[in-house]
Amino acid sequence: METLRTLPGDDVRQIMWRFADRFDLQMAVQSTRAVARGLVARLVAEGARHSHEWNEQKNQLLAAFDESGITAVFLDPHQGGFIEGPKNMALALVAFELSWVDAGAATCSLASNLALSPIHERGTTEQRDHYMSLCAPAPDKTPWRGAFGLTEPLPYVGVDTGVLVGKVRIDSWEEGQEPMLQVDKRGRFITGMDFANFATVAVDTADPRIKTSCMVILEETDPGLFDRGAPTLKMVHQLSSTRDPVFSMKVPASRIIGGYTVKDGCIVPNYSHSEIIASVFHRTRVPVALMTTAKLLSAVEPVIRYQRGRFRGGDACAEGTPKYELGLQQKQDAPIRLAELWATGEAGASMGFATARLFDHLDPTEKLKEKALADAGVTSMRAQLSALKKVLPQSAEYVNLLFTPEETRDAARFAALDADPVVKYQALEAEAGVLCPACKLWNTGHGATVMREAVALMGGYGITEDCPGFLFHKWNDCQLEATYEGPECVQRRQLSVTMASDVFAVYLENYVAEMERVAGTNPETGAASVAAGLRLWKAALDILSAGKDADGKKLYHGNRQAVTFPLADALCPLLAGRHLILDTLELAAKGPENPMVAEGLAGYVSFFSDLSKIQSAKAAGEAARVCANLVYGYASEGADLAAFGALRAAADASLAGLGAARERAGQALTQVMIPEALDYPM
Repeated sequence: METLRTLPGDDVRQIMWRFADRFDLQMAVQSTRAVARGLVARLVAEGARHSHEWNEQKNQLLAAFDESGITAVFLDPHQGGFIEGPKNMALALVAFELSWVDAGAATCSLASNLALSPIHERGTTEQRDHYMSLCAPAPDKTPWRGAFGLTEPLPYVGVDTGVLVGKVRIDSWEEGQEPMLQVDKRGRFITGMDFANFATVAVDTADPRIKTSCMVILEETDPGLFDRGAPTLKMVHQLSSTRDPVFSMKVPASRIIGGYTVKDGCIVPNYSHSEIIASVFHRTRVPVALMTTAKLLSAVEPVIRYQRGRFRGGDACAEGTPKYELGLQQKQDAPIRLAELWATGEAGASMGFATARLFDHLDPTEKLKEKALADAGVTSMRAQLSALKKVLPQSAEYVNLLFTPEETRDAARFAALDADPVVKYQALEAEAGVLCPACKLWNTGHGATVMREAVALMGGYGITEDCPGFLFHKWNDCQLEATYEGPECVQRRQLSVTMASDVFAVYLENYVAEMERVAGTNPETGAASVAAGLRLWKAALDILSAGKDADGKKLYHGNRQAVTFPLADALCPLLAGRHLILDTLELAAKGPENPMVAEGLAGYVSFFSDLSKIQSAKAAGEAARVCANLVYGYASEGADLAAFGALRAAADASLAGLGAARERAGQALTQVMIPEALDYPM
């Protein structure tokens, strides 16, 4: 059987992650990689991570980001950027490439984008064009940079974004003049403050003449205090600037993000801070999820190199002997453990980039939805929710048609639903609302656990500063990424709502049918395990949603996190397995069109199929364990436990072939060719 010859390169990745036809994205990847494996790698190797302070050594990053085009990735062409349309996939690729070497550098590059995101998502047209143009690099000016001021000092609020210590009041409001605001805010863990020219800060109203919380733009030259604060004494992500700033400034009311109206002598912000944050984090969690994933995949080559060279040198073995050529890979354990690590990384990348592409599709649809509802006089949040509820049946129908082959679906009906932005938005949002927290939760949380395995596979070398690939730094950095933009409990809380929606239930039905079809044509991918795992998971959700405990209280409830959180954890790896299978099938279908890929295509497809099998079987086994614990642990009258037991047996049976796939993948890693040296310094 053909097996893996070389590590997958850009041609393979462009096919799997669906940007083979996007020259702009390919160029962004190449320019980012040059910075990551050049300057960033040198800074880490020279010990730049040893200090908390931002210094001239680290400051080289900003110029490199500007010169390479990284700074401009988030901007539209008319604002100084070079990528037309939504930027989710572009930002995901940039974060991935930088994190391949150092995630602190990735965070540094994304900091201004995060500051701009509230303006981009909910700002007025004037605010968007003004601030995003200021942030564009140009030969004759230094671009502005921003900071996102959400979290506040412990022990007051910390990461509780629903409660704010920061306050906004009306300072003065003269007849016929724009109101002037007094904004007071203390920040905690604010990225980019060393060099920020502006900050977008979340504040609550402390004035009866301002009706709600809001987000406000502060500029460093505004009257008052723009204190960058003390450096945060963090032990990770040292190539990003993090401080605890203090703001006390007077700004015009036009700095309220999204604008405001005046009603009965009161300022009414068009968006509360929580509405803006929900929109921002809904997208920006995806690049962070891929930061951890990049670490896992970047560990593969250094670990192979270490395993093979473990006994070389001195009199340990002679050149040409199995011990010299294979080292630790003479035995099954080392390569199989690495193959399982690789499977986790591939699945995380597949789910993360699929989610980024979904948001590129969702973003323009959301704008059309907003316009359609506004034209119909539907403006308030309550009225929008009511309008969306009315088209639930059409949205479910649209999802079913999405999964229906073009040659058999009702083309006219599909076109009609596709042209309705309200219907289409609700359908796409139902999937995005699950995939976004799922990839953030699983990629970073489970990824951090698996990254520990990468360090362990290097033996004692793994916990040294000169470990190839900076694996110890990367393992430490994972811990922070798991808390970025909401720790794991926040993602589980969101999933407990979105994964139980009526429209997502339709997606689940189609996922199962899709994977069962794939199991019939490509059983080697493990699609049967994903299908069986999802069936079992949905049955558990239905049983628990309908069940009550001995006190008559609902089992599936927002406050019953002993039920909802484990279910959220069980769903994520199944979704990741599905996306890895789909990417493997995409490679098999499109690979022959690329001469660089075609020659070794059979080996790539065979290897990725084995990784898919490993991931899918492990996900199904974990889902079976979690769901059985919940269903039998909370067994209530009327539950169809016999039917559930049959589904669990089917999930167990779907693991057939896992052992052989693990062994094949491990064997492939003993034969794959790797470069003579890493392409960035130790």
